Amino acid sequence: MNVLNIGMKLVKILLMIGGLLFIVLHARRFWVETSQSDQPAPTQFKMEKIKRGSMENTISCTGTLSAVGTVEVGTQVSGTIKKVLVDYNDRVTKGQILAELDLDLFKAAVDMARASVIRTRALYKQAVAEYERNTPLYEQGHLSSQEILSYETARETAKADLLSAEAAVISAKTNLSNARIKSPINGVILERNIEEGQTVAASLSTPTLFIIANNLSNMEIEASVDESDIGMVKTDQPVRFTVQSYPDDTFTGTVTQIQMNPTEISNVVTYTVVVDAPNKAGKLLPGMTATADFVVETATNELMVPNAALSFKPDDQDTMDEPGIYILDGRTPRRIPVLTGMTSRTATVIKNSDLAVGTPVIIGRNIEKKEHSQGILSKIFPMSSVGGPPHGAPPGGGGGPAR
Repeated sequence: MNVLNIGMKLVKILLMIGGLLFIVLHARRFWVETSQSDQPAPTQFKMEKIKRGSMENTISCTGTLSAVGTVEVGTQVSGTIKKVLVDYNDRVTKGQILAELDLDLFKAAVDMARASVIRTRALYKQAVAEYERNTPLYEQGHLSSQEILSYETARETAKADLLSAEAAVISAKTNLSNARIKSPINGVILERNIEEGQTVAASLSTPTLFIIANNLSNMEIEASVDESDIGMVKTDQPVRFTVQSYPDDTFTGTVTQIQMNPTEISNVVTYTVVVDAPNKAGKLLPGMTATADFVVETATNELMVPNAALSFKPDDQDTMDEPGIYILDGRTPRRIPVLTGMTSRTATVIKNSDLAVGTPVIIGRNIEKKEHSQGILSKIFPMSSVGGPPHGAPPGGGGGPAR
């Protein structure tokens, strides 16, 4: 009796274990089928969508900022600087006195020139009187032609001396005026190279005493462009540039001049390009180093595809001469010829009107991934026993009926 009870208990336990295993196996099969139905079918190609956007191509170089209309002020006379009336950054007007030489010698030269005029004018009057007094005597035959010629020569010589003395007065007055160094333009003092007591000498290479900028609200950049890029630079081309003093600010300008004279340094040939740079805010200063980008071409609100899409070729197709992209027709790549526009390092503009934003294009192939390691439940209950027949068994179950 006890053996029978024990046997019944064992049967119940085995039935409970079998029922539990049946529930677990069917729950796992349902979960696998559900998760597989939610995932998209894998593809062997990498895809990316056509986008609409803007791009531009630029040429980068560096240059130096300078003021427009800079004038170097020197001296036309030699002497000792007595006064310096302006300093750096002072605003000056045309005709304003910037510095003054010692005027004593120049005033004395004017007085000497005037005294010479008085003396030569008196001699001229005397020569004229002598000539007029002897002319009647010559006409009456009391004087020879040789004698009257000497009086005439003395008169003309005195006249020439008077004109020379008067010119000397003008020259002395001009030197006196030039001893006061004046500003030739309205502007700002950028540089001052003299001090009081310094001696300056006028010569063929007149020393620069002051540098005056006409207007700091307009600056210019002298940029050095490499010979390989100069062919893409044109007059009136837009330019963006930055300076180290304001790294977060971007300034704009326009190409105004391309100088044809090349510069060669260490076998590198460059050309100087002048860029007009408005400076209304006054942030730009002469001598700053500018990093400039010349805008060569732009595209706005255009269809663009990755460059990888244009270079992709299926294994079973030859290289085509005309550009094209591939899309998936079902699971088969289909080629579409395209008309390309400007290109950058990453993307190219396409002109096809039959393509739309968001269309997936092939940019390459996916690398085959290794199967993930199976979980412990899969090792205990492989899919062959859950989702279908074991290996080697025909589908649909070819075994005999359960006994």
